[in-house]
Amino acid sequence: MDKNIEQKIKLLQDKYDAIDQDLETHLDGLLYSKPMRYWDFIQTDALLNLQVQRTVFPDEMIFLIYHQINELIFKMILWEMQQISHHENLTAKFFSSRLGRISRYFDMLSTSFDVMGEGMEVAQYMKFRDTLTPASGFQSAQYRMIEICATDLINLIDIRFRATIDTNTPYEHAFDNMYWQAAGKNHKTGEKSYLLKQFEDKYKGELVRLMKEYNEINLYDKYKSLPKEVKEDIGLINAMRHFDHTVNVNWVMHHYDAACKYLLSEGEDTEATGGSDWQKYMHPKYQKRIFFPELWSKEELDNWGLTNLTSYKILS
Repeated sequence: MDKNIEQKIKLLQDKYDAIDQDLETHLDGLLYSKPMRYWDFIQTDALLNLQVQRTVFPDEMIFLIYHQINELIFKMILWEMQQISHHENLTAKFFSSRLGRISRYFDMLSTSFDVMGEGMEVAQYMKFRDTLTPASGFQSAQYRMIEICATDLINLIDIRFRATIDTNTPYEHAFDNMYWQAAGKNHKTGEKSYLLKQFEDKYKGELVRLMKEYNEINLYDKYKSLPKEVKEDIGLINAMRHFDHTVNVNWVMHHYDAACKYLLSEGEDTEATGGSDWQKYMHPKYQKRIFFPELWSKEELDNWGLTNLTSYKILS
């Protein structure tokens, strides 16, 4: 027998002995199992049967698939963020490389908005969108998870109420004052929209649990806990700035511009499907969502969301 084969069998024996398993049984399983096929690994049939239209308009299928792709990419982003937050011996190289992956995913999301901006007929969208009410992209729980995993909760609080929130604030109270609550709550009356009530019924418990878990291991906290010489690594700082700007300005503004094409297409301000004041909710200049504020100058912070989409300085 080839020595390499013998060595691998020995390694397999050690592997299964360590978990009190019989190697011969597992080899029998390998002998009788079918070879891996692309469609089995990807689960192609299941994936391609997840698209169910509610109307007869062809462009609804584009809208549906596009948002499912977004959710898959959000899952990839969260996968990378978890690796950073739960890494015990974090280095600038590992941190930067994973942030680079995340930023590439968001860069792809940003440029993909042409699929929405140029890929659907306005007339079709304005008809099939009525069947989606009151559903809204606001209800993407994975996007909320990305924000929670990225930064300290104070940076996600509605800018009007940040002064009333501190580290002693209960998580549930902080949750009720997140910036995106502005899209689903009348803060004068405190009344929550149906959109927000449904979202909270399904996800509030999970999101509050995540807030607690990432309270001291979000990306911003992981950065602040690094040794001084690692924190000053220019490559890491630029990676964090790119991620911050890509998520909170580039991606948001591409989304905003796509929404403007459709919701302002008839010469008047059309409500979003969830009924929100979508322009003030979406545009970064209003909420100033910034994940890593200490990595930006005062001028950059003051002009957040007001500059050109790609206008931020690469440090050297």
